[in-house]
Amino acid sequence: MKVKRIISGGQTGADRGGLDAAIDLGIPHGGWCPKGRRAEDGAIPGKYRLRESESPDYPVRTEQNVLASHGTVVFTFGRPKAGSALTIRLARKHRKPVIHIDLEQRSPEDAVKRLREWIEESGVAILNVAGSRESNAAGLEKLVHKIVASAFGAE
Repeated sequence: MKVKRIISGGQTGADRGGLDAAIDLGIPHGGWCPKGRRAEDGAIPGKYRLRESESPDYPVRTEQNVLASHGTVVFTFGRPKAGSALTIRLARKHRKPVIHIDLEQRSPEDAVKRLREWIEESGVAILNVAGSRESNAAGLEKLVHKIVASAFGAE
């Protein structure tokens, strides 16, 4: 199975790491973001091809991205909290495949291997990349970029 599209909500951290990897690899990207392109650092940059939801609230776009994808990967340092935990609950509610990758427990190389295996097992062609925001997980954006780019760059 080959990932044909990567989506996310455009928040700093895991979301943008996934989108940046898609851009670098030439994989189509998109997803839903809050009305006003709201993120913790201001407006989400225009280079990310995201559609604005009707609401400025983060949970609305979180659910829209879960529904718009075939499966979701959630990257964190440690246990999922707040929006990351909500993303996992919503994926389960909608019976969508979801995997949590705790980068305190896995090396980047192991994360790449596990993500590839899960994509293959789950048949995910449209991947929702989610997880912690940069202010709660410093360095996550670059690490997710590296993992996603490594996972799909050799296809």
